[in-house]
Amino acid sequence: MQNTPRFDNFPPIRGILLDVDGTLLDSNVAHAAAWAQALGEHGIHVPPALVQPLVGMGGDRILRAVCEREPDPELAARIQTRRGELFRERWLPSLRPLPHVRELVLALRRRGARIVVASSATRDDLPLLLEQAEVADLIDAHTSADDARASKPAPDIVLAALQRGGFPAAEALLVGDTPWDVESARRARVRSVALRCGGWPDTALDGAMAIFDDPADLLANLGRLPVGATAMPAAPPAP
Repeated sequence: MQNTPRFDNFPPIRGILLDVDGTLLDSNVAHAAAWAQALGEHGIHVPPALVQPLVGMGGDRILRAVCEREPDPELAARIQTRRGELFRERWLPSLRPLPHVRELVLALRRRGARIVVASSATRDDLPLLLEQAEVADLIDAHTSADDARASKPAPDIVLAALQRGGFPAAEALLVGDTPWDVESARRARVRSVALRCGGWPDTALDGAMAIFDDPADLLANLGRLPVGATAMPAAPPAP
């Protein structure tokens, strides 16, 4: 852990917003490989190492970042569709949760927090990712890239997750692993903590209120955060 979180002057944390890739599931390398292969099949040759720092953004932003010029919408759609096929067929089955992910989510639930996923994953990928992370049965609600007009680091996915979860920004905490997570939370006026397991240095995660090594480290320090300090009224079911 980087430092002691300073939440003394904030309301209790009643809702947890969870990123998935790199936060719950060790999947960032796999996503980068799938992107690189899909791009290569369409004549855009980019090494996976160049794509990996972009994982966590929406697919539209990744394409704009790696292409010399923005591909036309039809080509972009083909690349993204192929990326999803490759990822689900070739890499997804071998992915494993990061250390103590399920124990962390169970501990948060025992404290009375609602758990909402706020991910840039597609609607097709997200249920499969949660199954691989072994937490699908513990999630109260979720949002994906399909629920937002603009992807991370825009705040849209975080704002949609707040609405889906039924709690205000002041009572939420986002857990993520990339600068895009931290920035999207900041723009939505949500506190955040960051995890190093996504591969980013601490300097890139500046803006998070604390930085932990991985879910196991966050679990070990959970008592420092005022999570679920007050009972929370039930939120309406997710649509």
